[in-house]
Amino acid sequence: MFTGLSAFPLTPVTASGIDEKGFSRILARLTAANVDAICALGSTGSYAYLTRQQRARVATLAVEQAEKIPVMICIGAVSTSEVLHLADDAQRAGARALLLPPVSYQKLSEDEVFSLFETVSRHVSVPVCVYDNPATTHFTFSSDLYRRIAMLSHIESVKIPGVPDEAEQARSHINQLRALLPRRISIGVSVDAVAGMALNAGCDLWYSVCGGLFPRTAKAITVAAAQGDRARVTQLSARLSPLWALYRKHGGSIRVMAAAAGVLGVTDPDCLSRPLQPLSVAHQAEIAAVISALELS
Repeated sequence: MFTGLSAFPLTPVTASGIDEKGFSRILARLTAANVDAICALGSTGSYAYLTRQQRARVATLAVEQAEKIPVMICIGAVSTSEVLHLADDAQRAGARALLLPPVSYQKLSEDEVFSLFETVSRHVSVPVCVYDNPATTHFTFSSDLYRRIAMLSHIESVKIPGVPDEAEQARSHINQLRALLPRRISIGVSVDAVAGMALNAGCDLWYSVCGGLFPRTAKAITVAAAQGDRARVTQLSARLSPLWALYRKHGGSIRVMAAAAGVLGVTDPDCLSRPLQPLSVAHQAEIAAVISALELS
């Protein structure tokens, strides 16, 4: 579950709700590529914009259509009570693991975040992945908080936001995390642009937005990492620089992935939850050109 490629698919929507056919087409790409795991309802999966009922439905669809691939479901929400409800829904759907970001409106203290993970760890019966994503949660984990949370039951992975962009510093960063965490805790990287660097530095897996739509491309990188071929990891990741540049240009990956899904005909061109807006026709053409040039389709 916590090695190799964990693919994070888009959750496409229409004016009437979840685009189940589009979501199924995305999942079919993941099963055809035989990704190591699927995480539905991550940030690119628009969890923050969906109702509890919609999230439960997406979780059910993901598990039903994942074949033998294990599914993790994000359960992030502002209130602890809602997190627990979402955890129940995900486990009933058959989720093999849960992804937990410390979402908040009021700024959270370290003790409050620890209490959230402690409560969830007592409540659930499947593994939990710590979702460290300060860009969206506006909370930064300290080393001490990592250590405290890692001692809780059911905590089995940490999804880190990235690594330094220099190889030796990246290795040092991962080694420091290894020294903090029990050996049972896997370390996965979530920032696509530095995934190659992080895998070469010793991360166990890539929590991949790219892999959610272009799984064969992403899996080639994780396979090379598993084989210890650092040069090929670097080469394959560097080749995707135009895609990473699109992420930066458009304020993150979600709008780019939504436009890309439309370009591929997997979803409608407008498949984002409001207030998010689809990219312009000109920007969609730019994304189509990158997909073609990189042979991502």
